[in-house]
Amino acid sequence: YRVRLEPCQRGACRRNCRGNPNCLVGIGEHVWLGEIDENSFHNIDDPNCERRKKNAFVGLTNLGATCYVNTFLQMWFLNLELRQALYLCPSACGDGVPKDADYEPQTICEHLQYLFALLQNSKRRYIDPSGFVKALGLDTGQQQDAQEFSKLFMSLLEDTLSKQKNPDVRNIVQKQFCGEYAYVTVCNQCGRESKLVSKFYELELNIQGHKQLTDCITEFLKEEKLEGDNRYFCETCQSKQNATRKIRLLSLPCTLNLQLMRFVFDRQTGHKKKLNTYIGFSELLDMEPFMEQKNGVYVYELSAVLIHRGVSAYSGHYIAHVKDPQTGEWYKFNDEDIEKMEGKKLQLGIEEDLAEPSKSQSRKPKCGKGTHCSRNAYMLVYRLQAREKSLTVQVPAFLQELVERDNCKFEEWCNEMAEMRKQSVARGKIKHEEVKELYQRLPAEAGSPYDFISLDWLQKWLDESTPPKPIDNTACLCSHGKLHPDKISLMKRISEYVADFFYRRYGGGPRLNVKALCKDCVVERCRILRLKNQLNEDYKTVTNLLKMTVKGNDGFWVGKASLRSWRQLALEQLNEQDEDAEHSNGKMNGNAQNKDESNEEKREEEEELNFNEDIVCPHGDLCISENERRVVSKEAWEKLKQYFPKAPEFPNSKECCSQCKILEREGEENEALHKMMASEQKTSLQNLFHDKCRPCLGSWPQETDELYIVSQFFVEEWRKFVRRPTRCSPVSSIANSVLLCPHGGLMFTFASMTKEDSKHIALIWPSEWERIQKLFVVDHVIKITRTQAAESTHYTSEPQLCPECREGLLCQQQRDLREYTQATIYIHKVVDNKKVMKDAAPELNVSSSEAEEEREENKPEGEQDPDFNQANGGAKRQKLSHQSYITYQKQGIRRSTRHRKVRGEKALLVSANQTLKELKIQIMHAFSVAPFDQNLSLDGKILSDDTATLGSLGVIPESVILLKADEPIADYAAMDDVMQVCMPEEGFKGTGLLGH
Repeated sequence: YRVRLEPCQRGACRRNCRGNPNCLVGIGEHVWLGEIDENSFHNIDDPNCERRKKNAFVGLTNLGATCYVNTFLQMWFLNLELRQALYLCPSACGDGVPKDADYEPQTICEHLQYLFALLQNSKRRYIDPSGFVKALGLDTGQQQDAQEFSKLFMSLLEDTLSKQKNPDVRNIVQKQFCGEYAYVTVCNQCGRESKLVSKFYELELNIQGHKQLTDCITEFLKEEKLEGDNRYFCETCQSKQNATRKIRLLSLPCTLNLQLMRFVFDRQTGHKKKLNTYIGFSELLDMEPFMEQKNGVYVYELSAVLIHRGVSAYSGHYIAHVKDPQTGEWYKFNDEDIEKMEGKKLQLGIEEDLAEPSKSQSRKPKCGKGTHCSRNAYMLVYRLQAREKSLTVQVPAFLQELVERDNCKFEEWCNEMAEMRKQSVARGKIKHEEVKELYQRLPAEAGSPYDFISLDWLQKWLDESTPPKPIDNTACLCSHGKLHPDKISLMKRISEYVADFFYRRYGGGPRLNVKALCKDCVVERCRILRLKNQLNEDYKTVTNLLKMTVKGNDGFWVGKASLRSWRQLALEQLNEQDEDAEHSNGKMNGNAQNKDESNEEKREEEEELNFNEDIVCPHGDLCISENERRVVSKEAWEKLKQYFPKAPEFPNSKECCSQCKILEREGEENEALHKMMASEQKTSLQNLFHDKCRPCLGSWPQETDELYIVSQFFVEEWRKFVRRPTRCSPVSSIANSVLLCPHGGLMFTFASMTKEDSKHIALIWPSEWERIQKLFVVDHVIKITRTQAAESTHYTSEPQLCPECREGLLCQQQRDLREYTQATIYIHKVVDNKKVMKDAAPELNVSSSEAEEEREENKPEGEQDPDFNQANGGAKRQKLSHQSYITYQKQGIRRSTRHRKVRGEKALLVSANQTLKELKIQIMHAFSVAPFDQNLSLDGKILSDDTATLGSLGVIPESVILLKADEPIADYAAMDDVMQVCMPEEGFKGTGLLGH
């Protein structure tokens, strides 16, 4: 038990010595020795860090992927006119909320009111918008299309406020965000001008090929020529004429939202991509040059820049730079964190540097005073330049009361956290004093009473983050209830004084003092060590004895496998008692059940490898196979018996098991019988075995009016037996009941047996049928008879067809074809209207197992037959001597019915209930062809209904659908719109929002 090892000294030992129970260095004591900072006694952050700073804005929690929502909420909050109108909106709790009830907003307006009130007067550094997000039905774990969210929410808000009586509330969205433009078309022949006026809430500007915002606006308003096939029908001329069309801005809103179309559809990948090109914009924007009427004031000030950080259109992070309308200072809103820009200036440089570099990335252009450049800005917000002082917005009384309640809860939480910190510090100081005193007295002096205690428990006692549990030493006990010698590395020897304190303070047990040292275990350990040392000597002795030749009947039979591994078996047997002792205790580190299971599995393996049992037959006697055993001398056997006293003993004079001999003789007789049966049946039914000269219903043979039917399954099983009679069971009966219905009627018509159902049956000549009845037991005779009249021929079956069951079988087959799941179909892309050639080369990526199976199927059956004879030309085809009514077949060749993929073809897994639109999306990912460019056809029929299911369109497993792709178009905006329809999972999932 290593009681007398010298204890280690602090400074001389780098880490704890597990082999020395007296080493008490490096167990966690360094944390407590010396002066300790009070903050180390707790892991509670200062609650004041969560408090809102003076004159600072309040942040919003990111709920997973809701940063895009937070940016718009902060931008709308700093629109004072919108905030004022929302505060004026009447609420269901206008008379007050009961103090014992939590406030739960019921409408979108109430959610916004409450959020804005908290953003204005909360004491928290940031607030949780989960109620608002949940009310919109948004998925917090998936990032949505921010621009689409802005459009949908503004539409929802306008529709909600339109029901208000107060005009300042009812019309606030239109006053703030709504402008008008007109689509103007002018006939070049008569000069007639037609105008279509439309409202807008933001201008969507294409940024491809542009460097300045004003260039994007100019392109948005540019004139378009309508010529050729795109000519305009003039009402005055009453004919199609060349014309021009452009957009004219009629009026602009107070808040002008400019959407920069950074996210466009990439035809090559079939996904959206982000355009990381720089766009320059100024802090002052004069819109007068773009207006139809020049008599107004159209000077706008930049008030917000919305940024998307990241190179992908489907991921990244959204932040917002917004100007405080009351102070003119710029702030960066990044979820919970809000940063004030220095000197009332907008600073975008840091945001631009965070984007991932690209090889094709252009260098940032230089910006003059009052201008900015960004490759991440996706929305610019301009406010009409105001001459009067900005609006002061007051929180209504009922909302202020709700804010005060939340502030009170926050103060209570701060006080609670502060008290917890205080209590943790007090407990830490007490523990500090306790450890400093006890650690000095922890080592057990020589000759003084001592206890062994778990090292794991000691480390937990010194770990301030986990309060120690009662002492548990049960994991280190032996089968005698004392300290196991092999567990000494998990224990430490401490003084009795400290042990008394520990058990008095924390409880537990059992105590392991000097009386807990187990002499029985130590004696057993010494015995095993002696045997292990002796084993090496005995192994050499046995090895030499095995080289001697055994004469007469003095030897013993030993299994060759046992001889190869006897030393390892002996070692495992010596360790068995120790393992039993180790696992005998009920609680082993809290995982006794698992260890018992593993021990049981190990014992099962050992039982399989018990010495000399490898030559014991199932009847408990000597096995008959002499290849698995050998004779060893009596001296060698006696040495082995010392280690394996219970091993089965077989003198070399002992006879083998008589029962095994009888079984072996019977097996040989059965094999001979099976070979004889196979040879007789093959000789009797030579043509059926080789699939030669077979009758055909489609071209009835002239020399007979009767043909018999058996199941194809019987024929295949019988051929297997004939080929390998020693490995396959003989076929003794023909089960034709599988071809009949429960009423005993035939399930197939004469016509179907000539076509699709021919794979289920095998036709038999009358002469073959006579021999079959002698060789096999037939449950039901199925016969087809031909009756010839003057001008017609009739075919009848015995038994007759069962119409009801036949109809049921067809319905079930059709249902199976229409109700499949995860079935394989093939899409073949047609290039220049060229169809797939049937003999096209197989796809190179066909798996090796499939290829091997194909080779096996296409191999002549004669070559698979072990009795196949290459004489008389071998596998050379022979011309059949029958008349022309028998179809010519390749001798022994069976074609695979599996569909073979060809180049340009891809396999897809589909289900019958999925729509054609979902299939087109799968095809888009496989072939990089957008859904709107796909022309699909099946067996000459065009597939065009995107809402129809594949089952209803006649798509069944193994179908081949032809795909013809349209020529690419360059209208990215049109492609983007289609992608929003075809791939809703990639766009804004706003079912909850639209539902409201």
